[in-house]
Amino acid sequence: MLKQEKILVTGASGFIGSRVINFLLNKKLKIIASSRNTDKASKQDWFKKVEYIPFDINCKVSKNLFNYFKKPYKLIHLSWDGLPNYNELYHIEQNLPDNYTFLKNMIANGLNDVTIAGTCFEYGIQNGCLSEECNTNPSTTYAIAKDSLRNFIYALNQKYKFKLRWLRLFYVYGNRQNENSLLGQLRDTIKKRNKTFNMSSGEQLRDYLHVDTMAKYIGLATLQDNVLGNINICSGKPVSIRKLAENYISENKFSIKLNLGFYPMPSYEPIAFWGDNSKLKEIISQYK
Repeated sequence: MLKQEKILVTGASGFIGSRVINFLLNKKLKIIASSRNTDKASKQDWFKKVEYIPFDINCKVSKNLFNYFKKPYKLIHLSWDGLPNYNELYHIEQNLPDNYTFLKNMIANGLNDVTIAGTCFEYGIQNGCLSEECNTNPSTTYAIAKDSLRNFIYALNQKYKFKLRWLRLFYVYGNRQNENSLLGQLRDTIKKRNKTFNMSSGEQLRDYLHVDTMAKYIGLATLQDNVLGNINICSGKPVSIRKLAENYISENKFSIKLNLGFYPMPSYEPIAFWGDNSKLKEIISQYK
């Protein structure tokens, strides 16, 4: 990579995006960061270390976005509005067309290296270890929109022949996570000094990565060209959400008790699934 070439990161001030930027900066890379909220971005520790260009992907534009973002060498596209509301129609009606329009504009005008954040929810209601070769069968509007975007981008790649990495992100946790997440709700309950935390039975098995680890893997996947296409970003190790909550309580020496079984199991998720991380391991091995 030439020194003057920069990597564009959208969704820069988000939970994952902010960590991806810090990872890339630690690699001494030049970054163009973008989000729609300049005020929020300006509070990030990386703000003065990057070139920040504000942009709202849900805003209709006709200009050459590749030029607008100063012809980046690579794009890491993390932007997506409206999470964690997984069943809202705006994922299909707004996010899908707006993200496709943004990506097509960038690619048609010269971008030839694209990394896009997908989701493990694309696999749908499937149990067990999920590899990238598994068929997708999304059941939420969010997952349907993401899976549709993936198909659209692969079709676009038939014409423009760019390097494409579609990263299926599994579950993530860490500081400053969305307050509606499991650990976010648990932290809020602890702050309120409640004695118990209501949750489901907690028997669901999931594949979790700490946000710093996920950001690292996103960065490593982006910087290499040997492994392309669909890539699971995951640990490859299932853990119950009950165990995740118990570990968080134990590590922080909290005294709150879990009120297991208070809520029913979510109908839009399988009981047990985790990712096959063979392709990710191949990527990581390139840096040893």
